[in-house]
Formats: sequence, C-alpha cells, structure tokens
Amino acid sequence: MKQSTAIAIHGGAGVLTPDAFGVAERDEVHRALREALSAGDVILRAGGTSLDAVEAAVIALEECPWFNAGKGAVFTDEGEHELDAAIMDGARRDAGAVAGIRHLRNPVRGARAVMERSEHLMLIGGGADRFLAGHDLPQVENAWFDTELRRRQWREQRQGGERVSLEPGAPGYKFGTVGAVALDAAGHVAAATSTGGITNKRFGRVGDSPLIGAGTWADDRAVAVSATGHGEYFIRAAVAHEIAARIRHGGASLEAACRDVVQGELKELGGSGGVIAVAPEGELRLEFNTPGMYRAWRGRDGSLHTAIFADEDRRHP
Repeated sequence: MKQSTAIAIHGGAGVLTPDAFGVAERDEVHRALREALSAGDVILRAGGTSLDAVEAAVIALEECPWFNAGKGAVFTDEGEHELDAAIMDGARRDAGAVAGIRHLRNPVRGARAVMERSEHLMLIGGGADRFLAGHDLPQVENAWFDTELRRRQWREQRQGGERVSLEPGAPGYKFGTVGAVALDAAGHVAAATSTGGITNKRFGRVGDSPLIGAGTWADDRAVAVSATGHGEYFIRAAVAHEIAARIRHGGASLEAACRDVVQGELKELGGSGGVIAVAPEGELRLEFNTPGMYRAWRGRDGSLHTAIFADEDRRHP
C-alpha cells in the first residue's frame, strides 16, 4: 500500500555508544530529533510540499547546538566556521548548494536561494556570502555559530597534534551532518543536507554534503537520499546517486540498494557513515555501518520514532 506522505531525518553517524552519553544528554538529543522531525511532518500533514518539509526539518537541526550544522558547527583550523548545504527537489531534479559560507544563519536556506533565485546550482565562499546577503536571509557574525563544546573539541584535537581527524576515534565521535528526506501527498520526494564539516579542517575543504549525487539526491523516479559520514569516501562512491541508480536502472529494492552501497561498496572503500532514504511509494530506509546514527522517522501508523544507537527505537505518540 502506497503511503501518502513520509519523512525521516538524521543528525550524524559515528561511534555512538550508550556509555558515551548520560541519560539527560540522551533525552535532550531525542527531544531535539523529535522537534526537528515534527517541524517537517506538520508541513506534510497540512498538504505542503516535500521541499518545504525537508527545509523546515533541517532548519530546526541547524538551530540546535547538539548537531554540527549551523549553531554548533565545528571549528576550522583557523578557529572559525565554514558551512555547507544542499537541497534537491525530486519532481524536476532542481537543486541548489552552498559551500564554505560564513554568515548565513541557516545554510539550507542559502542552498534553496541558489536553486530558486540564481541561474547556478552551487556557489561557494565569499561569492556565495555576497549573493546570499542580497536576498533578505538572516545574517549573523561568524562567532554566532560558536559553542563551548565545539571549541573544547577543537582545542583538544589541536593539542593532540592532529591537523584534522577524518576517522572515528574515541566513543562519542560522530560525523557531523544533518539531513532530511520526505515524500509529499503529490508524490514528490525531496532531500536536504547541511554540515559544518570536520573539526580543524583546512584549505577550504568541502565534503559530500553539498555535492549533488554524493551526499544529497532526489528523483521522483527512484528515491531521495541524504547522507552522513566520511565525505571523501561518499564522494568517491557517489553514494546518493549510486543508490538511486541501483533502484532505477538495476531494479533493486530500496532496502537492497541502501544496504549494498552502505554496507558493501562504501565500506569496502574504507568509508563509514550512513544514509536516510525515501522511495516514491513512501518506504523509508535508515542504513548505517557505524555503531550509531542520530535519526528520526514517522512510522506508517503515524507515530514518531527517534534513535541514537543501532538497536534503539524510541516511539513517540
């Protein structure tokens, strides 16, 4: 039976184990995930578009300092913040992306502005900031993205002698990205992804999140996907598009396509992380090859679910 609407979100994957979190911290994360999911779900239930739903959900995640996107973004090598985001509409495969921006409060809004208000698909750095400043979007000082947790993580890594860390280390480490996928009542899918990148990154590094086909993809003929993980590997495997191609051209099910790419091809390359995906029929898949992934979804019975660890499922009426 086709599901009329569907939605799922993620807030990053990695070495997330129960002993790395206190009960109060876990409860806060679950609450934040539920609120972000609800921000998109209420739009779908009111007959809104999947594009509006994924944007609203990601904005809520960008506003929450628990996640590495927007407020709470990690620090670069220079002690500042560079933000990336992408959004894609599965109806016409319209897309927009920004990378290395420094002053837009909600980067996903910038990605949508590039899609709808420019002739381009992706803008980066200072040019992107100048474009966005001229389109009546909330601007902030770069220091607005600071949090004490991220500053402490940045200092600890620098004191450890590592320029940048791409691999999971101690428990509690996660790849910091947020994202959402949704299906609306008109049968259209959409995806959005946003990130602060990796702690201590240098040289204007950009990962998979804003790259269409790597960390973000939406096509009504197959699937919408948002990814989180070691971006260099997700780019090399073109993870989001690879899942779509296996469904559209190879006839794979959503479950098989996500599993075989995340647990197979990506893992064989050495990549860690996960994806959330929704098919035009309303089926959802949340697949990851790490011990945990911040995630939330709406079940077929209408209940909301949140989870952090691999075998967790916290149901909310």
